[in-house]
Amino acid sequence: MRPADRADMTASLYLGLISGTSADGIDAAVVAFADNTPQARPTLLFGKTYAWDDALRERLVALGQADALLTLDDIGDLDARVGLAFADAAAAAIADSGIDLARVAGIGSHGQTLRHRPRGRANDGVAPFTLQLGDANVIAERTRRPVVADFRRRDVAAGGHGAPLVPALHAALLRDPAESRAVLNLGGIANLTLLPAAPRDGDAHPDDNGHHRNAADGVRGFDTGPANGLMDAWCRQHTGQAFDRDGALAAAGSVNGALLSRLLDDPWFAQPPPKSTGRDQFHLGWLASRLAGGESAADVQATLVQLTVRTVADALRQAQAGTARVVCCGGGVHNGALMGALAAALPGMDVESSADHGIDPDSIEAMAFAWLARQTLLGLPGNLPAVSGARGPRVLGAVYAA
Repeated sequence: MRPADRADMTASLYLGLISGTSADGIDAAVVAFADNTPQARPTLLFGKTYAWDDALRERLVALGQADALLTLDDIGDLDARVGLAFADAAAAAIADSGIDLARVAGIGSHGQTLRHRPRGRANDGVAPFTLQLGDANVIAERTRRPVVADFRRRDVAAGGHGAPLVPALHAALLRDPAESRAVLNLGGIANLTLLPAAPRDGDAHPDDNGHHRNAADGVRGFDTGPANGLMDAWCRQHTGQAFDRDGALAAAGSVNGALLSRLLDDPWFAQPPPKSTGRDQFHLGWLASRLAGGESAADVQATLVQLTVRTVADALRQAQAGTARVVCCGGGVHNGALMGALAAALPGMDVESSADHGIDPDSIEAMAFAWLARQTLLGLPGNLPAVSGARGPRVLGAVYAA
């Protein structure tokens, strides 16, 4: 029996859950679709971020370091605890939204990434893999709704990076026929979705050869490097605050040019797309190995802001020089220093928040996993091979019955 046959596909609502690279909370989004056609446009009905238990978050953040070691008991315990936290977030989102749980056709759970090595590690023979925590059985048991999880590994099995997975949703929501755009997600890691001018709102039509076209045709996307994950970790280490509110710490410092050059010398930045990365690559140990010693906390924070800006701007100019508009989402849109520096580095491009298009910048990634759950339950591919590098379109994830 196909996965779609195991769900109530007459319902039009889906719930998406994700904790991103920064592990700064569990984002939940209830998303409506007008019908069950592949082209149905998603609409956000409710979005909210739910806090982690402090002790659990500390464990997850510590595990982002490349040298973190875990026992099998550690992994099993964390998998169960993250699953419980996601189940609690799902229940809270349903309660807070006032939506009848029976109307939710499925839940898409990204989980919390523990390690992301889609190209393996040649120096010690590690095979390509990506691993997300958060037992979906727990979510299905607690909510009694079908859950789709483990989205990334099928794409990796098909030779892809398993990331980014959000560009298809970016295309459905933000592509415009009149101008080339980029969507910049400023999460723990920064990633770009490139949207050359195309049919509006996913309106499909045949091309000159009679082939079916849609909003995702010609879309590309890739990670550009660290964003909030590294800035948040540095801020927490030196101020005790979870993040640099309004970019105040960075604004108090000055960019250290020598340090910025050492950071930019990392070979990863020169790799061509498709490419993806994570907190296990760009972490405090990586930063510490490039410090000369004696740098002020504010100067390092200002330099980290500029690292994000430079890597985004360089990648965008190289990959889509004619970009007219950069639509930003993710937690970084709330960092005034970062947004101002991006606008200064991208003259001739309008740099704005997705909120300017009526889309909550904090909910887009959770919306994407609601969309991906729907794709899976309908038996439709969720990846874009041009983005991930996979050998072809694949139906993603595993279905956990209600």
